[in-house]
Amino acid sequence: MKHTTEHIALDVALVYNVKHVDNTAQSSSDDAEQEPPSPVAYAHTSSEKNIFAHNDLYAEWDSIETIHAVGKAIASKHNVTLIEANENVFEQLRTATPQIVFNVTEGLHGVSREAQIPAMLDFLKIPYTGSDPLTLATCLDKSRTKEILSYYKIPTSPFFVVENLQGLENISSSFPLFVKPLHEGSSKGIYNSCIVRNKEELLCEVNKILERYNEPVLVEKYLSGREFTVALLGNGSNVRVLPIVEIKFDSLPADVNPIYSFEAKWVWDTAENPLDIFECPAIISDALKNEIENICINAFRVLRCRDWCRIDVRLDENNIPHIIELNPLPGILPNPEDNSCFPKAARAAGLSYNELICTVLENAAKRYGLVA
Repeated sequence: MKHTTEHIALDVALVYNVKHVDNTAQSSSDDAEQEPPSPVAYAHTSSEKNIFAHNDLYAEWDSIETIHAVGKAIASKHNVTLIEANENVFEQLRTATPQIVFNVTEGLHGVSREAQIPAMLDFLKIPYTGSDPLTLATCLDKSRTKEILSYYKIPTSPFFVVENLQGLENISSSFPLFVKPLHEGSSKGIYNSCIVRNKEELLCEVNKILERYNEPVLVEKYLSGREFTVALLGNGSNVRVLPIVEIKFDSLPADVNPIYSFEAKWVWDTAENPLDIFECPAIISDALKNEIENICINAFRVLRCRDWCRIDVRLDENNIPHIIELNPLPGILPNPEDNSCFPKAARAAGLSYNELICTVLENAAKRYGLVA
C-alpha cells in the first residue's frame, strides 16, 4: 500500500449501520457504495433521539443524519465512499479497496458484534479507525472489562454476574446494587428501576433483563456519588483527555433515581425539550480532575484502546472515582441539541465536529503510517 503525506487526500470508506424505519426496506449494494440509504427507507429526523425512543433494538445504530454528518466531515479533507454494514459488506470492502476505513458500525447480534467489521478489515489487510476486535469485544463484555481493570488496580465497583435466577440464591452483597445487561451499549437495559434496594427488587430486575435481552446480567455495587464521562483522543504518549463532562442529575424529573438511564438518554432528553443535564467542562477541583484523567488514561492503555474512546466514571461514597465502563466506539450525534457527549467535549476543547472526525481519522492514519 502506497504511503502518502498529511496534505494528500486519502481514499476513505465510511462503514456504518443505520437505523431502519421500515425493516423490509433494503438498499442495493451499488447504492450503498455510492451514498447513504434513502431517508424514505431509513430513520431521518431533526432529532436522532426521537428515533425508537421506546424500542431499543437499534439504539446503538446511527441515524441517516449522523451518517451524512460524518461523511461530510471526512469529505472536507479526503475522498469518501459510503458502505452499509449489511450482508454484502465483505464483498463491498474487498471490491472498494479503500486506503482506510472510518468505522462506526455497532453490529446487531452477539457479544462480538462490534468486532465483526474490524475482524473483516484485518482479514482484508485494510487499515481502519478505532480499536481492534479484541478490545471492542472485551469492552462490550462489562465483566471482562472490570476484571482487567481490577487486575491493574484501576478502581471499579465490586460485581458479580448472574446467568439465571438460581444464581441469586446465596448472594451476600449489601444493598443498594446496580443491575444492567452484561453486554449492551447506548444505555440499553439501564432503566430507572436498575437501582435495587432489597432482594425482591433484585430478583425482579434480573429477571426482566434475562427475559428481555437473553444474556447474563451484571450486578455491581451502586456508586452514590457524582457521575462524569470522559472523551479521549490519540495513541500512546499522545493520548489527549478532552474537557470532562458531568451528568447533572438534578435536572432529571422529580423522584427518579440519579442515573443516566435509557429514559434519561432517549425519552426525557430531546432536541425539542432538552434537559440541562450536562456540565462541560465539569466544575471540579484540580485534584479530582487529575485523578479522573489519570484513571481514564490508564484504563485506555490497559484495555489497549486506539484513536478514541469515551469512558464513564462515577464517584463512590468517599468521592473516589471508579471506572463504570469504556466505550471505544462512542456516539457522535452531530446536533448540539442532541447532547452527545463526545462532540460536546470536543466543542469545549475548541474542535468543530468536522475537526473531531478528521482528528480520529488522522490518529488512525498515523498509526498505519499513511501520513507523517
